[in-house]
Amino acid sequence: MFDFIFTPAFAEGTSNAAAQPSPFASFFPFIIIFMIFYFLMIRPQKKKLEEEKALLSGLNKGDEIYTKSGIIGTIYGLTDSVVTLEVAEGTKMKVLRSHIGGLAKKLFDKTEEKK
Repeated sequence: MFDFIFTPAFAEGTSNAAAQPSPFASFFPFIIIFMIFYFLMIRPQKKKLEEEKALLSGLNKGDEIYTKSGIIGTIYGLTDSVVTLEVAEGTKMKVLRSHIGGLAKKLFDKTEEKK
């Protein structure tokens, strides 16, 4: 019944022609493993990258953000690759746009929910 997936065991006296597995049966485990990797690793990573691109393209002057290194500041200026943050009054620093972690209001909303 399941000869197309599992090869049946034969005694030594049977012919070799009947014991050859089908090509589908030999590739079936690889197909299943690839599907598992796709749905558990590749697809979520693509979704996360798309969300990050949307966040970085939607940044505006005056948004309060945090960097991946943990610095919180307000956007003072924007270019294609560099963001100027004002971390304190009169204190500005330049950060690569790719190092922006997210909007600070989302970060603060999560901490207030825990209280």
